[in-house]
Amino acid sequence: MKEEFLHFAWKNGLYIKESLRTPDGDLIEVLNPGEYNRDSGPDFFNARIRYNGIEWAGNVEVHLKASHFEAHGHNRDHAYDNTILHVVSEDDKKVFTAAGNMLVNAVIRTEDEVLGRYNRLVNNPLSIACQEALPGTDKFIISNWINALTVERLEEKYFKVREILTSTGNDWEETFYRVMSRYFGFRVNREPFEMLSVAVPLKLLRKHRDNPLQVEALLFGAAGMLEEGLFREAVKDNYYRELAREFRVLKSKYGIKPVHGWLWKFSKLRPVNFPTIRIAQMASLIVLQNCLFMYIKEAGQVEELKGLFKIKASEYWDNHYVFGRKSSKQHKNTGEDAVNIFLINAVIPVLFAYGKYHGSDEICNRALNFLENLPPENNRIVREWCDAGIEPVSATDTQGLIRLKECYCSRRRCLECRIGAINIIKGSVLKRNDELILEP
Repeated sequence: MKEEFLHFAWKNGLYIKESLRTPDGDLIEVLNPGEYNRDSGPDFFNARIRYNGIEWAGNVEVHLKASHFEAHGHNRDHAYDNTILHVVSEDDKKVFTAAGNMLVNAVIRTEDEVLGRYNRLVNNPLSIACQEALPGTDKFIISNWINALTVERLEEKYFKVREILTSTGNDWEETFYRVMSRYFGFRVNREPFEMLSVAVPLKLLRKHRDNPLQVEALLFGAAGMLEEGLFREAVKDNYYRELAREFRVLKSKYGIKPVHGWLWKFSKLRPVNFPTIRIAQMASLIVLQNCLFMYIKEAGQVEELKGLFKIKASEYWDNHYVFGRKSSKQHKNTGEDAVNIFLINAVIPVLFAYGKYHGSDEICNRALNFLENLPPENNRIVREWCDAGIEPVSATDTQGLIRLKECYCSRRRCLECRIGAINIIKGSVLKRNDELILEP
């Protein structure tokens, strides 16, 4: 048994009430289990209990063994002085607060079947531990939980956007450019694209947006892709040499420190997703859109957002995927799927963060509405949920399912998951499902 299971049992009343007694044998009546505390200090604040005819109000601490109160150093911490009850699985020692008061150790007993279901779930070898129980789980609970996790995922991204915003001096255009650049690289080239956005900030690119050649020179040069030897066939390529000449001047003028060219990954990528093509498309976007995030803020329909990112790389790339090596002619436009992925992972999170930062529910809800109007993603995690019988209908669903898999299923946080928790207590005589207290 883990301590987290005792937390779960205590806050949801999943214990045998008659067994909860003081060491002297007095029955403890729980009037309110308290507010669950995820930070430092006692596990539950503002609890209310009654025993021996007296009502007590204060905090509750939960441990597997009573001796863990001292092992964790709580006996030296005055934050625990107002502890009115010490809930334990094993009463192996009398313990005292820093103020010198002896705690009331109360042994908690749970239903064997509830504990058994918990153990079977967290020890299940399946990637999605509750997969076999999903068909019998209330669809309304699943849907609500997925929606809540979508917001949770955006909330987490908000804090990351805040960090970038601080580093850019509260410049939202520059902040969006940083996030945008990261997702231009998709999964395999995210890090070098992010490094590129720092090496060549948007405000520098804007100075040259009336000269597309210079914008490409700045981006490819700062990416380390104009270094000699990186593309062997490029030495006789006129366009490559022209970019290199431009970059030598601009590098000296602005003191640019390029990213190492060897960081970029081409292997196992479709040619249309090569970083060379993505950088060329990003250069075109910067030339075409001067205040991109301003347009994003003003967009009222998801189709307006899509229109901003339907771009084409410059003419050179019509018959090239890398420098110096010709290919059959094909316009390098951003495809529908690429635009959707980009909106889901970059545009909507930054728009949501902007709304939250400025306290605008309207903007946050608009961002969520955009997500609802985008088709579901198709990736390994989403396909795994489909195999488990959960069919997403929009990007809202897939974002929530990704959050669920990465942050709950993979970490076996079943007690904090509404689906897992419902299936752990299913059939318990101690608590009805509709009374379940869940976090968050």
